[in-house]
Amino acid sequence: MEFISLDYYDVLFALFLILIPIGISFKVRLGIEKEILIGTVRTFIQLMIIGYILKYIFDLKTWYFILLMVLIMAVVAGYNAVKRQKRKIPGLFSIVTISIFLGSGIAMITLIALILKVEPWYKPQYLIPVSGMMLASAMNGAALAIDRLMGETKNRRWEIEAALALGASPFKSINPLLREAARAAMMPTINAMMIVGIVQLPGMMSGQIIGGVEPVQSVRYQIVIMYMLTTSVTISCISVLFLFYRKLFTKDEQLDLDVL
Repeated sequence: MEFISLDYYDVLFALFLILIPIGISFKVRLGIEKEILIGTVRTFIQLMIIGYILKYIFDLKTWYFILLMVLIMAVVAGYNAVKRQKRKIPGLFSIVTISIFLGSGIAMITLIALILKVEPWYKPQYLIPVSGMMLASAMNGAALAIDRLMGETKNRRWEIEAALALGASPFKSINPLLREAARAAMMPTINAMMIVGIVQLPGMMSGQIIGGVEPVQSVRYQIVIMYMLTTSVTISCISVLFLFYRKLFTKDEQLDLDVL
């Protein structure tokens, strides 16, 4: 199967299609023309920069540069997850970044070392794309978990305070909310597993097929990736919730209204 390369004229042609969502937004007064335009420019700049960086790293084939890039990706993921939160909570960045790195790290090590058995283990064409997928999913899961827990805590504040007044520990009083937050954060990934291959052909699988990989082989890769993504999200969600929930309480084991 022949691989079809793209030049900048092809990219420019695709760029014209962005005028359609901009025009629709203007026509029906959605007010998101600016966001679409900024997103379009950022997509081009960010991907072009990362393309040249990856080419440089692939040529170097040096393990510490590759690990440094993965670490930078994890820090950026943590920053973006925290950035979504309306309130500035001390220590949240560290908690979220550790949780994201933990979840994605376990999934990456399993995939690279035990399933794919990549030699050498730091081969960038495997490690970096896989890291990106795991980190992005873990980031979204962690951010959703924090959002849901904060929202549920505000809405059910009196329920928590009543449990505390009856002698329950902070963990016991908020445990039902932790479960709700975990379920809500994991649901998008579970839903994706339900429809993959029927409603949706994932990007990695589609990219491999376009690149000439046998469809059955690309399907095997995608199955493994979906399982690893689910593992990454689950570990990150549970980790971030158990590390974060104590921030919602004071040293006297009362709800901290300043955080809420």
